[in-house]
Amino acid sequence: MAVGGFLDWRGNPINRKVHGGVRAAWFVYFLTVVTSTVNVPNMLNMVTYLHGTMHMGISSSSTTVTNVLGATSGFALLGAFLSDSYIIRARTILLFGPLEFLGYGLLALQAYLPSLRPPPCNAEAEVSSCREVHGRNAVLLYAALYISAFGDGFMRACMPPLGADQFDHEDPSESRQQSSFFNWYTFGISFGGFIGLILIVWLENSKGWDVGFGVCAFLILLGLLVVAAGLPLYRNHVPEGSPLTRILQVLVVAFKNRKLQLPEKLEEAQEERSTEQGGSTEVTEIASQTNSSLKFLDKACINGGKDGPWSVCSTKNVEETKAVLRVLPVFISSLIGYMSNPLLFTFTVQQGGLTNTRLGRIHVSPATLFIIPSAFQMALLPVYDRFLVPLLRRRTGYASGVTHLQRVGAGFAAVILASAIAAVVERKRRADAAAAGQMSLFWLAPQFFLLGVSDVTSFPGLLELFSSEAPRGMKSIASALFWCELGLSSWLATLLVQVVNRATRRHGGGGGGGWLEGATLNTSRLDLFYWVVAAVGLLGFVNYLYWASRYKYRQDPRVVVDVEPSADHDSP
Repeated sequence: MAVGGFLDWRGNPINRKVHGGVRAAWFVYFLTVVTSTVNVPNMLNMVTYLHGTMHMGISSSSTTVTNVLGATSGFALLGAFLSDSYIIRARTILLFGPLEFLGYGLLALQAYLPSLRPPPCNAEAEVSSCREVHGRNAVLLYAALYISAFGDGFMRACMPPLGADQFDHEDPSESRQQSSFFNWYTFGISFGGFIGLILIVWLENSKGWDVGFGVCAFLILLGLLVVAAGLPLYRNHVPEGSPLTRILQVLVVAFKNRKLQLPEKLEEAQEERSTEQGGSTEVTEIASQTNSSLKFLDKACINGGKDGPWSVCSTKNVEETKAVLRVLPVFISSLIGYMSNPLLFTFTVQQGGLTNTRLGRIHVSPATLFIIPSAFQMALLPVYDRFLVPLLRRRTGYASGVTHLQRVGAGFAAVILASAIAAVVERKRRADAAAAGQMSLFWLAPQFFLLGVSDVTSFPGLLELFSSEAPRGMKSIASALFWCELGLSSWLATLLVQVVNRATRRHGGGGGGGWLEGATLNTSRLDLFYWVVAAVGLLGFVNYLYWASRYKYRQDPRVVVDVEPSADHDSP
């Protein structure tokens, strides 16, 4: 009943009946909900705090938040490297997660004590008298933000692979459960964000920023305590040293041996090392030739007469390097495909702020509109996981119902359709505004729904692809790269806005601005920009299909399905 390559928290072999499974994954789900409850609303509301309480300019407030989010991705890479190389993932979370608790504690302290923040003033009416945070108080503010980002980055990199480690992908039943884990992990992010956008935003805006940040610190501490309680149940992957060093060794040795000939038959590659004088070469074990891609890397297994990791590499290290290089084209092409998501999400919410947001007696504020795609996603994920996946699984034999790349492609296609619908809806909204009317918020429902479809498919699909295709010693790095991909896509989206504005800006002395440089959406041409987003998304989708069709999975996504598992086995 032991599972190879994994140990319990005391360093003993794993027993499948005791360790891992859905019971162990529940602790990861809880931490996912808690961290999303804290981070999602603060990511959206922090600009308000920096501008209204710390009296930073709008531009500097926005830039600060963007820089912190970028730093979080960088810290995630560092945390992923440490957890894959030297520290087990559960301990990495427990060692560095408290830093996020400390960061929010410092923010709560600064918001509570008047001596640690600028004196209150009306930033709109008393601009000249408002003093921006400076000196030691500014140091405290930035320290709190980046300490929190440090802890968040480490946890963000380790939570998905820790949860996936609780299921054996080689076991048919656990393979299905592992696929469900990523669906419910995504559900946990949406559910936590949904709670946070209601509870945390209300606390910060109504009860005070000190109360809101204090509750955030408490929630992070609670999540860490729950994860610590699950230590006796986890399957822990044993770190094997730096995977980046192993990859570099393979590339260097393969380059050194580039002029050497590979043996024609696998049997020749398995010959025992022979000692010969002169310049003859000696052949050690070589990577399995069942996968013919990137065969030039197999030359790293040829011994040129010297020992050591920088002279000859093992089969395992060569295959690990191949897996990383094979996924790079998909990673890069997905950047363009995912670029439309942050643009649609941001501008759709701005559209919603200019529509009739009254639902009976209830007035939906623009900030609350972020809840709508989260609600769609929460509704769609259980339907997808509990009904659609089993139906597709019976037809295709894939553990996830469809392959990871097919699922991601479906999400990209949904975003293209959402962009086209958004362009048509924005044109109608402009026409209603010109006629002194207001379009109902319900007109935005189709694009919100398609954004939810995209997040149900492409978001967990990319995460599961990177996690399942990454070598066992690089699971955390794969998770960190996924978060980096989301960040890079957002930067590309910003670049697209700048390029379109520059291209559509009228030349000459007194001309107007670009399509998105109007004072309001009514004086901008968001409808035309949406068509640009759809066109760019279509080009990115075609590029993605090319690389996806050429991709060879490291592990066969098909599983032997004899009996469908019960709902208790596949659900969290």
